[in-house]
Order: sequence, then C-alpha cells, then structure tokens
Amino acid sequence: MAVTITEVPLRRRVRDRHHRGVRRWVVLALVTVGALVMLVPFAFMLLNAFKSPGDYSSGGPLSWPTEFYTWGLRTYWSEVNFPLKLWNSALIAGSVAVLGVVVSLLNAYALGIGRVRGRLWIVGLFLLANMLPQEALIYPLYYVAKEIGLYNTRLSVIIIFTVIQSAFGTYLLASVLGTFPRALLEAAALDGAGTWTVLWRVVFPHLRPTLAVLLIFFFIWTWNEFLIPLVMLIDNQTQTIPVALASLQGDRLMDAPTTNAGALISLVPAILFFLIFQRTLARGITAGAEK
Repeated sequence: MAVTITEVPLRRRVRDRHHRGVRRWVVLALVTVGALVMLVPFAFMLLNAFKSPGDYSSGGPLSWPTEFYTWGLRTYWSEVNFPLKLWNSALIAGSVAVLGVVVSLLNAYALGIGRVRGRLWIVGLFLLANMLPQEALIYPLYYVAKEIGLYNTRLSVIIIFTVIQSAFGTYLLASVLGTFPRALLEAAALDGAGTWTVLWRVVFPHLRPTLAVLLIFFFIWTWNEFLIPLVMLIDNQTQTIPVALASLQGDRLMDAPTTNAGALISLVPAILFFLIFQRTLARGITAGAEK
C-alpha cells in the first residue's frame, strides 16, 4: 500500500510536467508565428529598398529585384542630409530621455514620499495630461513658441516632450513611491540624512531599474514622434528623421524604392539602440515584477 501511495504523486508530477511542456511549446509556436507576421512589412521594406524603379514598376512590390540597386540609399542620404537629421533626432531624444527621467523622479519623490497636499488630485491630473491628444496641444504650443522666440528650434521640442514624457513618468513613479518602505526612510532620518541624501542614497538605488526602463521608453517614444516636430521644426537644419522621411515622400511620391531605402536607413539607429539596451530593459522589467 505504501508503494502505491508514493507512486501516485510521482505519476501526477510527471503528467503535470508533461502538460506544462506541451503548453509551453504551443505558446512558443504562437509567439514565433506572431513574430514572423510582424516581420513581414520589414521584409518587404528590405526587398524594395534595393530594387530599381524599373523593377518596381514592372514587377510590383512583391517581385524579386533583378539587380542590387543602391541608388535609392545614396539619394536619400544626400538629399535629406541624413547625418544632420540623425544628430537632431539623437540630440532631441537623448535630451528628453534624460531630462524626463530627472523631472519625473523629482516630482514623484515629492508626491510619493513628501507631504504634498492633494497628492491624489495631482497624480490624477498627471494621468489626465497623458490622455490629451497632441492635436489638442499643437496650436497653444505653436503660439507660445512663437511668442517667446523658440519656434523652429530644437530647444522648443526638447522642452515640450520633456513635459509630456515626465507626465507619464511622474504618474508611474509616484504610484511606486507611494508604497515605498517607510522603515528605510525612518532609518535614514535617524541617521541624520537630509532630503537630498534620502533621495540619492535610499530612493534612487531602489528605483534604478525602473528609471532605466523609463529612459529607454522616453528615448524611443521621442525618436518616433512626428506631429509636433513637423509643426515646430520647419528648417532643414533642425528637422528630425521622421520629418525628413515624410518630406521625401512628398517630393518623390512615386519613387517607392527611395522611400523604402530611407525608411530602412532611418530604422537602423533605433534598432541598434534597442539591441544595446535590451538587457537593461529586461532587467528593469524583471526587477519591477519581482518588487
């Protein structure tokens, strides 16, 4: 009888492990299929980027190119002055990412740990600000930038997106800091730590993974922004990559290979940035889940 009792749990564990394995393979297969479906547009873009206009006109977007055509890449690189547009996008996105994280941290520290009256109302106001569409903000931003002399400058876009991104960051970090262990704060206060010491020595180390994730998200979100840079940056010397790509489509509406080549070149920096900080993003998300 004892042998039967010990064999049943072992059989159940083996069966459960087998079922979990099947489910994992099914989920993995579905994720693989979804990833392949999402890569289809990128495959078409890569295919048409090295296709001549004659091949595109005769065979369409699904045909295989008869020659390795690179004139579209060189045309886009020279006509839009891609190195300058790359510098503008990197400067704006990088500045917004750093400033947005700093502003979000300071705001959230005051709301989540400080004694600010009406904290819930203020956090709700930040949440409401995240729900406003950019179309509703574009005219006031354009008018204010004109009045203070910041129109058609990179600084205006940096300020605008720092405020926009920090609204989301403040809401997120304030919610996290609202549950911050009070024992750590009280221990730091007993040791004579001031407000800034508590922020940088106690709070900041615990939020470092979350701040890293926000930094990456802020950079990618700002890099892909189109409407506000389109309205605020009208000079070729200040435009970003998405705006330059859109202007190329307007100039060469029927030149699909050049447009695909420009989209391919414009996508490479964002992919490299994601690959470089992929581990940081994964560690930040895992740390947030563990907390």
